[in-house]
Amino acid sequence: MIRLLLVDDQPLFVESLKMSLEGYVDDFSVVGIAKTGISAIAMADEYTPDVILMDVHLPDINGVTAAKRNLEKNLKIKIIMLTAYDEDEYVREALRIGSSGYLLKDISPTELIAAIRALQSGLVQISPKIASKLINAMYD
Repeated sequence: MIRLLLVDDQPLFVESLKMSLEGYVDDFSVVGIAKTGISAIAMADEYTPDVILMDVHLPDINGVTAAKRNLEKNLKIKIIMLTAYDEDEYVREALRIGSSGYLLKDISPTELIAAIRALQSGLVQISPKIASKLINAMYD
């Protein structure tokens, strides 16, 4: 069973995400939903998820900062930034601090499920659009 913590301040999105993940497969369990970065840190301590799906923009501290604090406490947690924001600064910082992926919210449920499972093999997950931007930036 892969234990997930979902972090997003948009109730419709995060509840739909929970239903999609638990409805498509039987080996995922959503152990909690956090709506702020501070609550994500506390819930990660309490529930020790295997994977955190974290939005970048949150009402108190941003998702990258919350991810960094979680990773400082527990290096075994895998964190995927799941967001609508593709700004280079967020992507680079998220990957620099040790996030296991950066995916955009336009991903399909089956692609997200595959990405979460790929983490178990140690593979970093990056949206194709983000990967293209990173590669192009290397040659600019």
